[in-house]
Amino acid sequence: MSTDDPTLALACELIRRDSVTPEDRGCQDLLIERLAPLGFKAEKMRFGEVDNLWLRRGDSGPLFCFAGHTDVVPPGPLSEWTSPPFEPTIRDNRLYGRGAADMKGSIAAMTVALEAFLAEHPDVPGSLALLITSDEEGPAVNGTVKVVETLTARGEKIDYCLVGEPSSTETVGDVVKNGRRGSLGAKLTVHGKQGHVAYPHLADNPIHAAAPALAELVATQWDQGNDYFPPTTFQISNIHAGTGATNVIPGELEVVFNLRFSTEQTDAGLRERIEALLNRHGLRYDIEWTLSGHPFLTEPGTLVSAIENAIRDGAGHDTELSTAGGTSDGRFIAPTGAEVVELGPVNATIHQVNENVAVAELQMLTRIYQRVLENLFIAPARF
Repeated sequence: MSTDDPTLALACELIRRDSVTPEDRGCQDLLIERLAPLGFKAEKMRFGEVDNLWLRRGDSGPLFCFAGHTDVVPPGPLSEWTSPPFEPTIRDNRLYGRGAADMKGSIAAMTVALEAFLAEHPDVPGSLALLITSDEEGPAVNGTVKVVETLTARGEKIDYCLVGEPSSTETVGDVVKNGRRGSLGAKLTVHGKQGHVAYPHLADNPIHAAAPALAELVATQWDQGNDYFPPTTFQISNIHAGTGATNVIPGELEVVFNLRFSTEQTDAGLRERIEALLNRHGLRYDIEWTLSGHPFLTEPGTLVSAIENAIRDGAGHDTELSTAGGTSDGRFIAPTGAEVVELGPVNATIHQVNENVAVAELQMLTRIYQRVLENLFIAPARF
């Protein structure tokens, strides 16, 4: 396997490290080795069992940051992989391995882009940084959010952040994420009274009691969305009740649901509406709420323009701004006031068996990342 291309070679080195979340397996040390000679100061931040890395070059503003994660999801059934998931393999000009697209390929492209950019512009004004965690695919409680809290506490503010999540759908750069929806989950427990199905008057069936309320929640149109976000959605993911016996009315019903919400909503407002609906239906219930992230949006401006132009120059096509999909670590960075945009490889095989990315896509992504840096720091009258 020829790995003469620097991005491909680094991606392979990273994939060989079986960094299933929350492990890092030395990936961050590898990045330190590459970037320290270029003047990046490395700061390791370990919280719990999570390794985080803050690499920064320069002390003045503006501060541009690449952000990503070295942890990957488990490979799944090894027998279904054509080649071992942590042995990077090239077939038909595609790189196979866990993390190839999500997101060790992006991290390799970021690193090589920084190297190439600084080779041409060693005296670049402002500061460059890399924020890397091993806790993005897991609970995400000791990763990027803790690093951002640390930076904020000491007055370090990121102005522009490019997150390397696999945003593209058909070709690199056809879609970038300039925002993400918020995620609000809940576990609803509806209380009834267990009894015999032949004597329903002596019991209180929580399934029957909750059904009209659940139907109303499913049918609710929460908002119309806006220019950047689709309408808020409500989805039930799990329902459980009963003992397994066919002649017993259950005493409790558990329902797990999730809302993906736009900037038209707040989590507090959604909770209030849902609890008011449940109360109106006369349910006896407990509810546990989990807020995974608020929605965020970076409107067209300096960073979006730099990325749009870089894609046009580096890939030869325009891009689409999108806020669709799940959450990302961008949700922890955006509240600081940073402009945050996600741009990475095609996401067709992420989290799947035989995850892969085209070698040409990694090369193109590296060019685009380097061009973003040039657009921000070198283009005249940019700041």
